[in-house]
Amino acid sequence: MKTKAVRLYGKKNLRLEEFELPAIKEDEILAKVVSDSICMSSYKAATQGTDHKRIPNDVAEKPIMIGHEFAGELVEVGAKWQHKFKAGQKYSIQPAIYYNDGPVGVLSAPGYSYQYIGGDATYVIIPKDVLEQDCLLAYEGPGYYPASLAEPLSCVIGAMHANYHTTPGSYKHDMEIVDGGKMAILAGVGPMGLAAINYVIMREDRKPSLMVVTDIDQARLDRAASIYTPSWAKSKGIELIYLNTSGEDPVAKLRGLTEDEGYNDVFVFAPVPPVIEQGDAILANDGCLNFFAGPSNGDFSAKMNFYNVHYASTHIVGTSGGNNDDMVESLEMFGKGLDPAGLVTHVGGLNAVIDTTLDLPNIPGGKKLIYTHKDIELTAISEFKEKGKSDPLFAKLHEICERNNELWSVEAEAYLLENAKDI
Repeated sequence: MKTKAVRLYGKKNLRLEEFELPAIKEDEILAKVVSDSICMSSYKAATQGTDHKRIPNDVAEKPIMIGHEFAGELVEVGAKWQHKFKAGQKYSIQPAIYYNDGPVGVLSAPGYSYQYIGGDATYVIIPKDVLEQDCLLAYEGPGYYPASLAEPLSCVIGAMHANYHTTPGSYKHDMEIVDGGKMAILAGVGPMGLAAINYVIMREDRKPSLMVVTDIDQARLDRAASIYTPSWAKSKGIELIYLNTSGEDPVAKLRGLTEDEGYNDVFVFAPVPPVIEQGDAILANDGCLNFFAGPSNGDFSAKMNFYNVHYASTHIVGTSGGNNDDMVESLEMFGKGLDPAGLVTHVGGLNAVIDTTLDLPNIPGGKKLIYTHKDIELTAISEFKEKGKSDPLFAKLHEICERNNELWSVEAEAYLLENAKDI
């Protein structure tokens, strides 16, 4: 089976190539990739090369496929896994493989470490590492893009589950956000922040009574508010406030919304010291700050009030990914009606991957969704109307998206897969 894939050879050395995949072994599965969502983690991997902990040192000789937020269909199942999977099944991948090899946990992951599996490809070989850790997950929902976005949603789910709180006189940590508490999501209208807002509103087991979402870009705040409206949140029992913190004394504004009590759970979605310090300053007694956005700089730091750590029991956790349970919950949430389309702002084909990945921090908007069998210039949904004046494909896509609050959809995806040019 031939595949076309974007492979990493070193720092900023990405190449779109066609080559032959080896025949699968009995403990492997051949799979077709349909969609992949480009993540900032791929940008970090591409720019850091072998300095990245998950990238092998020999990529110059044995290049790896990039991309880890992908979905598609199984094509051929090795004998060992035919009791569990079958050709034609749709799937999602949990790329964070957790297993021990001696005293050290293995860091390898699809999209970072393997020659024959990564999301930016037409066909891949799912290795035994993924299969033995139950990281190949069947997807039974509509379309493909939700399954691609199951991984980023699982990261948000994991963050919520990783927060903890304490009980005076006890050493037991109570895991999870405070049910009925106050939550702040700082720098929270990027792709992952939007996923967090959506999840918090949709979940049924516990949720805050107040959720404040901040940013310094009013247009981004307005877009978020139009997708995940305060009225919808109110119908689910949450007071949702979008707050622009670009003016004077954002800490006072934030604390004022809690009558100066502060927030039980604070999530920081940007690796910016002033935002982290802002989050620390608004913590309530026993408040938990979750630093979600991983920095690239190994010397990155920010100030924290240790008086409050000692006397107010404030504390901090850092999360960046979900586990298998989080992925399963993510897929279950889609079955309950959660649609991650609000995260998607651009679509493109495999031909657009290299430029998009290497320039990702400079491309505004949310998730860049790639359809790996297609040849499409990366295009913002907001640009469909203008592009449709000369291209019938985008004219129809604009019509579909316009009917859906300017959002991507299963209908738009199906039309693109049927009508866009193959690569």
